[in-house]
Amino acid sequence: MREFSLPALYEVPADGNLTDLIRRNAAQHPDVAVVARKQGGEWADVGAAAFLAEVQAAAKGLIAAGVQPGDRVALMSRTRYEWTLLDFAVWSAGAVTVPVYETSSPEQIAWILGDSGSVACVVESEDHTRAVESVRDRLPALAHVWQIEPQAAAAGTGAVEQLTAAGAGVDDATVDVRSSSAHADSPATIVYTSGTTGRPKGCVLTHRSFFAECGNVVERLRPMFRTGESSVLLFLPIAHVFGRLVQVAAVMAPIKLGHVSDVKSLTDELAAFRPTMILGVPRVFEKVFNSARAQAQAGGKGKIFDKAAETATAYSRALDDPSGPSLGLKLRHKLFDVLVYSKLRAVLGGLATHAISGGAPLGERLGHFYRGIGFTVLEGYGLTESCAATAFNPYDRQKIGSVGQPLPGSVVRIADDGEVLLHGEHLFTGYWNNEQATQEALADGWFHTGDLGTLDADGFLAITGRKKEILVTAAGKNIAPSVIEDGIRGHALVAECMVVGDGRPFAGALLTVDEDFLPRWAEKHGKTELSHEELLSDEQLLAELQVAVDGGNALVSRAESVRKFRVLDVQFSEESGHITPSLKLKRGVVAKDFADEIEALYV
Repeated sequence: MREFSLPALYEVPADGNLTDLIRRNAAQHPDVAVVARKQGGEWADVGAAAFLAEVQAAAKGLIAAGVQPGDRVALMSRTRYEWTLLDFAVWSAGAVTVPVYETSSPEQIAWILGDSGSVACVVESEDHTRAVESVRDRLPALAHVWQIEPQAAAAGTGAVEQLTAAGAGVDDATVDVRSSSAHADSPATIVYTSGTTGRPKGCVLTHRSFFAECGNVVERLRPMFRTGESSVLLFLPIAHVFGRLVQVAAVMAPIKLGHVSDVKSLTDELAAFRPTMILGVPRVFEKVFNSARAQAQAGGKGKIFDKAAETATAYSRALDDPSGPSLGLKLRHKLFDVLVYSKLRAVLGGLATHAISGGAPLGERLGHFYRGIGFTVLEGYGLTESCAATAFNPYDRQKIGSVGQPLPGSVVRIADDGEVLLHGEHLFTGYWNNEQATQEALADGWFHTGDLGTLDADGFLAITGRKKEILVTAAGKNIAPSVIEDGIRGHALVAECMVVGDGRPFAGALLTVDEDFLPRWAEKHGKTELSHEELLSDEQLLAELQVAVDGGNALVSRAESVRKFRVLDVQFSEESGHITPSLKLKRGVVAKDFADEIEALYV
């Protein structure tokens, strides 16, 4: 058994709650832009004092509607300014926010709102309103539904305007009392897990959890959180705990926070907003790399890009060597910085030098590539139960390939069976209405993550798999599928990969092809006349996918390698029920729906 901890860098308040942050910002930095919002197609700054005023006006509306301290209020929307505004308004009314993914089905909405006992719900669109209304007869506690986007039936006003108008008669003193009603150990939010198996569980995170989490993240990365200078553009779902970390940490610092609802417009918004820091998931960084490479190939500069990528990776690896990069490598790196790297940094907004990645493994290949182009991606690791990051790479002491050191003030322990155990003030206090699951997860004062990992001598954590996902072949060989899957997904043609083989003679894999890159591949190889079905069975495409599989196999022993694969003519999605909103595979569902394809691997 091994464990590692770092001393806390942030003193968690003995009492108080997250609304203290916006009142402090308004008092200390009244005119400093803490948020930016899109108005008339342009970014407009909102100062700390103005933001506080908007939050309190909406909170008055919640109070006028009868929302009581401790009541649960659901928020179902894409990432947008109103999400952050209403989150702090709910807290300012003394209530508890319950995030709901905007892609949730009526059945999921019914479960989350019903299990949490939400008395009110703010949704974004007409579609969301219809989804909630379709199950409202199963939600006896639900008294109010407001819609952010204006409805014709509501005289062209949205939720924020309606709440502001409704609360006009509530005085400031009432809001002040309500804002102070929650204590450090009061629930701030109930975040429902994505639910790869069974019904989602509601993780209760307190105000103390967020103070411990965000306070220590900001202090450990303080050079990246400079008030009045730094900014972050949030495009992750705020319903996900990682997005919530970004939101609260930005307010805590404070730095300017912007929101992007549609990731399809991300490139344009990065260029317009120009953040100094980016938070994302590995798939975003993979897409940027693959898109740039495909664009270079289409312009006849594929070999230059590949040489530049090779140089960036070599340069980054050399930075970890005491002797550093050679003179020749430095010269090549400087040349490619002009030809390639500077253009890639411009795609990311031009000002950002660092990003934080979480939600899934980034991999050494991408880690070294991005650091080599002058854009360092700091990988981290966390769960909903740990209020997002429970480990991350510090900006000044990165170890690529690891998920970093423990959050200051917390402890990471590796149990005898390899499971990662956690202890600290940032952890959740339990699962809402589920005492049995709480006792199982928080046994002996430690949170049992279900993940397998290792700690090196410097306290850097590496995640090697999940206990429940370990496959055992017929020969008794243990296989951690995520290692191979991450390697295979690194190929531009691969959208998703699931390794199978439990109880079988060898490991196999199910692959889906990335629909964005398949047409480019077909054009490059003169196969545009082939149908989609014909492309997926084309020998040349299958050979290219074998290259992807070989890349994943290179990360493991031969006994663990994928021997055969099948290409599925589908896309895994939330709508198909095969992935969660946080992009995790529902392995049981995939295995059931494609049982025949799996069986065919072993015929």
